[in-house]
Amino acid sequence: MKHKPVVAALLLFAPLTACGSAQAGDSSTVTVTVGYQSKTINTVTAGTLLRSLGSFEKQLNSLHDGHTYKVDWQDYATGAPITAQMTAGKIDIGSMGDFPLLINAARGKQLGKPTRLVSVTGYNLRGGLNTIVTSPTSKLASLGDLKGKKVSTSVGSAADGTLVRALQRAGIDPDKGIEKLNQQPAVGASALSAGSADALSQFVAWPGLLAYQGKAKALYDGAELDLPTFHGVTAREDFAKQRPTVLEAFLKAQAEATDYLNAHPVDAAESVAKATGLPAEVVYLYNGAHGIATFDPAIKPQLVSALKEDVSVLKAAKLTGDVDVDSFVDDQYVKKALGSDYAGRLALKPSASASEVWPKGASRTRSFKTPAELLAYVSAHKDGIRAAYVPDATTGTLWFADKAVWVADGDELLPFVAPETAQAYVSAHGGARVVTYAEALEQAS
Repeated sequence: MKHKPVVAALLLFAPLTACGSAQAGDSSTVTVTVGYQSKTINTVTAGTLLRSLGSFEKQLNSLHDGHTYKVDWQDYATGAPITAQMTAGKIDIGSMGDFPLLINAARGKQLGKPTRLVSVTGYNLRGGLNTIVTSPTSKLASLGDLKGKKVSTSVGSAADGTLVRALQRAGIDPDKGIEKLNQQPAVGASALSAGSADALSQFVAWPGLLAYQGKAKALYDGAELDLPTFHGVTAREDFAKQRPTVLEAFLKAQAEATDYLNAHPVDAAESVAKATGLPAEVVYLYNGAHGIATFDPAIKPQLVSALKEDVSVLKAAKLTGDVDVDSFVDDQYVKKALGSDYAGRLALKPSASASEVWPKGASRTRSFKTPAELLAYVSAHKDGIRAAYVPDATTGTLWFADKAVWVADGDELLPFVAPETAQAYVSAHGGARVVTYAEALEQAS
């Protein structure tokens, strides 16, 4: 039995040689393994865009600490496999949504491989990154209509959390009131198209993509919950302690990618589109100058508070037990990486919502003070519009102008993401009425 400590030591050492440390036979080469989700475009500043800019590699090369660094980028569809690889010691740094981050924290603690939330990628303070959609021909018009219906979502995701909370507010038991289909986003999208699912609750960029393709229409805007949702960066605690300068290099690079995205939103959208195969118009809906997501690496207190509120949803679904969020959140590395800039970033607020047009062939978008002004421009340039975006009149969530539900209230034209909120406005404002997009264009012209 004397061999047990030796075996245990070898087992502990094994994962550390796989990533975040020197490769066997070459003590000067260090491979850093980064797990990301290319199509979850709310994480691009820690994944797709960061990779295409080469910022992390440049930061590593500037360390001059006697090591040669290599970055192994591993692309996944969701956060779950990234967590599995992290707890196995095979991924050093990963990015995922808020609910998966909590599962990441819980699994890490459970398996003795603790992880830490070290920065934020994209967020929406109202919850607009998650949307429930139905098929284009569906008669479903409100959350209440989902009772007894088949709804596809990815259990344990932020989109599932939105579904659960939205149903609860509508007075529907999220466990017994619907038939929940636990499916990956692509599978759920296919199920919706095939008619085997009545609705789909998913995260960025699936709802916008399906709406853009004419394969879905919005039923519920997650921003109606008025609860923050976000994606963030998690790192293995042992990796962070072993190579803090490498983690800080990553966070500096993430900040550079964030600044690039904010300064060049159209170029960033085109870059992400090229890397992912997603339409640039969909990427811009979420990541644009007035997009649904706001990008900043600072770990804002309201996001931490939201994370604590999310624990109860995961516990009710028996996906985790208690999660010590305060222990999981560790902002020391991003504070050190960003230095005096951190306080300013922490205080930054999302840009005000605005109507935007992306003209064909243009490298910049045009903003308008009101949706009606945007419609007037679109009406006069029908053949020259690549995409048009308008903010929901109540939540501010950006949506495609031609996919929005429009309400005419006298001379005013108001867009809504979902039919239920549009109808609520009409009911509260005498004389207001729902109009078609064509009618809205005609009135504005």
